[in-house]
Amino acid sequence: MAEPILCTEYKAGENMNEQNVIMEARNIHKSYNIGTENEIEILHGIDFTVHRGEFVSIVGTSGSGKSTLMNILGILDRPTVGSYVLNGIDVSTSSDTDLSHIRNQEIGFVFQTYNLIPRTSALRNVELPMLYARVPEKRRRERAEELLRLVGMEERMDHTPDALSGGQKQRVAIARALVNHPSLILADEPTGALDSHTGRVIMNLFHELHRKSGITIVLITHSQELAEETERILTLKDGVFIGERRGSKYVA
Repeated sequence: MAEPILCTEYKAGENMNEQNVIMEARNIHKSYNIGTENEIEILHGIDFTVHRGEFVSIVGTSGSGKSTLMNILGILDRPTVGSYVLNGIDVSTSSDTDLSHIRNQEIGFVFQTYNLIPRTSALRNVELPMLYARVPEKRRRERAEELLRLVGMEERMDHTPDALSGGQKQRVAIARALVNHPSLILADEPTGALDSHTGRVIMNLFHELHRKSGITIVLITHSQELAEETERILTLKDGVFIGERRGSKYVA
């Protein structure tokens, strides 16, 4: 992979109040098969900060450690060493019960594979995180309908995923990610399974959400082209960040 072009005129968090930090990772290491002859360390000391309202991308090729880092940022896994603070909560020391609650309330996930329940309507798929959060039924339905309209899926609310195109499934997934008013959206290769036209539509939707609501978005991608559209690009290679700069196509 080519070395990144570093922009010395741009620094992470420049002109931002430290009290607005939403995500802070310090000295994150992640190893597997610990204590065996097959022990391997994937992440080798990750440090970065994301401020509230930023649109940040983490870009790297296959094998760079993106998936491992995403699992830690999404609180799907714990670091072997280091601390991770999300919205003021040190999740690296939280209990499993607390982590489940934090995932449900603080993070909206958008995955490449959509992760929709097959034989359940779009409306019910969007309602699901609110069901876990014990939101009353009437409010669940109102909120799900509101968000499906927001992403242009008002005519497909009663359709199951097998009756939806890839782009429509991803719109449902984005609506689902927003239902519990999360602190941030964590998008892992959200256009990876889509054709270029549909991928463009989905990226435009992320930009629209960011502009209108100011929600924090962390995009994890192998695509340098998509990363260029974000406010800040962090380049990951072999388990470490090797560069940070502003996206050349970012429009505030």
